[in-house]
Amino acid sequence: MAARNVTDPDVGWHLCTGRVILQTHNVPHTDSYSFTRFGQPWIDHEWLSQVVIYFTFRVAGWGGLIILFAAIIAAAHFLVYVRCAGKPYLAGMMTLWGAWASAPSWGVRPQMLSLLFASLFLLLLEASEQRRKLLWLTVPLTMVWVNMHGGYAIGIGLLALSSLGTLLDFALGFEPWHQAASRLRILSAALLLCLLVIPLNPNGTRLYWYPLETVNSASIVGYIVEWASPNFHQARYSPLLFMLLAILAALAVSSRRVRPRELLLLLVTAGAALHSVRHIPILALVAVPVLSGLASGWMEQHSSWPKRAAVPGQSAGPRLLLNLTLLLGFALFVALRVAYVIHRQPQAEARTYPAAAVAFLAAQRLPGPLLNPYDWGGYFIWKLYPQYQVFIDGRSDLYGDQLMNEFAATYQVKNDWKASLQHWHIAAVVVPPAAPLAVALRQEAAWKPVYEDHQAVVLVRQALETSALGKGLVLPKPGNQRTNFLAQGAQNLRD
Repeated sequence: MAARNVTDPDVGWHLCTGRVILQTHNVPHTDSYSFTRFGQPWIDHEWLSQVVIYFTFRVAGWGGLIILFAAIIAAAHFLVYVRCAGKPYLAGMMTLWGAWASAPSWGVRPQMLSLLFASLFLLLLEASEQRRKLLWLTVPLTMVWVNMHGGYAIGIGLLALSSLGTLLDFALGFEPWHQAASRLRILSAALLLCLLVIPLNPNGTRLYWYPLETVNSASIVGYIVEWASPNFHQARYSPLLFMLLAILAALAVSSRRVRPRELLLLLVTAGAALHSVRHIPILALVAVPVLSGLASGWMEQHSSWPKRAAVPGQSAGPRLLLNLTLLLGFALFVALRVAYVIHRQPQAEARTYPAAAVAFLAAQRLPGPLLNPYDWGGYFIWKLYPQYQVFIDGRSDLYGDQLMNEFAATYQVKNDWKASLQHWHIAAVVVPPAAPLAVALRQEAAWKPVYEDHQAVVLVRQALETSALGKGLVLPKPGNQRTNFLAQGAQNLRD
């Protein structure tokens, strides 16, 4: 399930940054990819993930990235299975359910490392019931996590919620004070040490408030789909809806008592998931073991199936042979599935990104600055930087609410949309053919389309086009661009 084609809009600038870090042995602190924020401070909170992504790509290509991140996602959910009651079958089905609910957020992206770290934290928090010293492992994990992704704040939140939940366990009579106090002392110490190691990153203490700034950005919530609330009219969010309903039903009928600490984690992560699609995978990590435990308790209470006793002298050979056959068959299926996904990567890339339009820009070298859509910025950085700088890309924290709103108004042809084109001296625009900006510019005498296919249209200012032609630039005739440049786009993909 986790083997997915690389189509994330940010993977391009992750690759480019990883390459820069490995070549220069320095983490960038200012922006160089855009002309709108060139030279401005930039917090690259994912620098270590980007090094891993680029190194994997350089060694093993797209296939290596697909396999690596599929393994990361699978490992996160295997740890969920380990925490579940009702092994193997009930736990397996519940884990699959949680994976299904969180699958829309999967991909080759640093966020998946936060998913794995969060799953590790939850395992350590539960295992520390018996072995308190396991909580000290959260400190080195936080030190790595804070260099991998800004989602390290999830780990801090899990420790804080677990501390509060321990107090609730004592207050509501679920745990005696001496046990609660012992656990609370180590939790508090681990939490303090985790907070103290956060500045051990190239951005220092700025990482303390970076997650809060991201969550509180109005433009991020307003324009980026994964930061919006899940739309339950869409089928892909049905597993989440049914999971929430199943938990409510299980709480009502199961004989198992849910500890206040578990309920607190469940309520907070459920609220976060309902507020933002991005947090659904974290809810799944918390909810699946709770749901599995409730379902297991209900089944034990109502099951009338007799337990099967071992028969003396019965050979385990046939069962072992059957299990080996099933495992080999599934391994073959996985290998074929992964090979198919890797084989389809060039088609997926061409379907997701304007490959032919980028090939046209690279070949013709039209004058800039260039205005591009938000989702294409990362791809443009990977394919066209430093020949072109982008107007905007997925680093929404860098661009801020004002520029995000300005870009949205220009793209959607709202308010004084021409002012932005004039302010930034935009010479060329690359957007989808049906974009409101493309439709509006076609009506302007000063703008002319010089390339178009089903994915993108390139429009340039008339004066610039005339100047370029005077220098010997040959622009394709309208209607023939797709034929002329698809082959070149395919070659770029192979390169």
